[in-house]
Amino acid sequence: MKDFYDILGVSKDTPENEIKRAYRKIAMKYHPDRNPDNKDAEKKFKEAAEAYSVLGDASKRQKYDQFGHSAFNGMGGGQSGFNSMNMDDIFNQFGDIFGGNNPFESFFSGGRSSSKPRSGGDVKVKIKVSYAEIVNGAEKKIKLRRLKLADGVTFSKCSMCNGLGQVTRVTNSFLGQMRSTSVCPQCKGYGKTADKVPSGADKDGMIKKEETLKIKVPVGVENGNYMTLESQGHEDINRNAGDLYVFFEEEDHEHFSRYGNDVLLQVKVGYSQVVFGDKIDIPTINGHASLKIPSGLQPGQILRIKGKGFPKLGKVSRGDQLVKVQVDVPKSLSKEEKRIIKDYYEIEKDKDIKFEKFED
Repeated sequence: MKDFYDILGVSKDTPENEIKRAYRKIAMKYHPDRNPDNKDAEKKFKEAAEAYSVLGDASKRQKYDQFGHSAFNGMGGGQSGFNSMNMDDIFNQFGDIFGGNNPFESFFSGGRSSSKPRSGGDVKVKIKVSYAEIVNGAEKKIKLRRLKLADGVTFSKCSMCNGLGQVTRVTNSFLGQMRSTSVCPQCKGYGKTADKVPSGADKDGMIKKEETLKIKVPVGVENGNYMTLESQGHEDINRNAGDLYVFFEEEDHEHFSRYGNDVLLQVKVGYSQVVFGDKIDIPTINGHASLKIPSGLQPGQILRIKGKGFPKLGKVSRGDQLVKVQVDVPKSLSKEEKRIIKDYYEIEKDKDIKFEKFED
């Protein structure tokens, strides 16, 4: 897989505004409206968009610099790919670069609202996943309401465009006659309109149907990851369906938090345990592990357990579990505990107090 910096023709120390400028230049060069039916140009256009989606985001760029492509690997599994991007994704995602919803609207007459009708609309859903499901993978069911063409609908030729799907307008100016072609507003570019629709359908013959779909949660997903299920969105009157975008959202955990592929946990231990050292049993995201507390451990020190974090997406390796150890200061003591600690205080009280610079 090509290096994202190479795709945009920039170096790793290039500032964000220069990366934005580099992407804009490449996107303009390989834009589909300038290169119709050019598969190579379309490929380069999508490559540039994918590269900018990472390098144009400070958080994602940091991950990429640290882990490379492995931080954003595809899901695979026959489900149309992970983080895949179609043209509408690209235009909607990077509209801010050119100051509009369609980043190329001001550079090409009519933007991408050409005479071609669109397929059915895309559908976006969110799925909440637990840490256990992220670690082990899972199959989840979702209920989805999709627009589908109702049975028994009949169509006739559009009276406005005479079945062409587009209308041409002629206007006179001091330069002469100007012709402009646009999608027919009556049939929305399909060249036909519904003349007989069954009960429950809208005027276009579409009806909402509830379906249950099974979604496989890939091992290692994280917040913001999504997968695309092709042709599982809304249908149009030709039964061409849009896509379904499934976004994954992590559920909060009682004990753990996540940082990349690492698991974070805080544990409170007794004073004697950090003085003399100890071995304790702690929870992990898929079981338990033994943690050795070395003698003399300082409060707030972080211990690492290798390989007990989240699986890396598309990889067999895993992150680590980071355990922050704090000293649990008791709010109440027994008489015996007070006597022991007071004896220790008598030994310690004459020692010099150490002052150090405060650091975050």
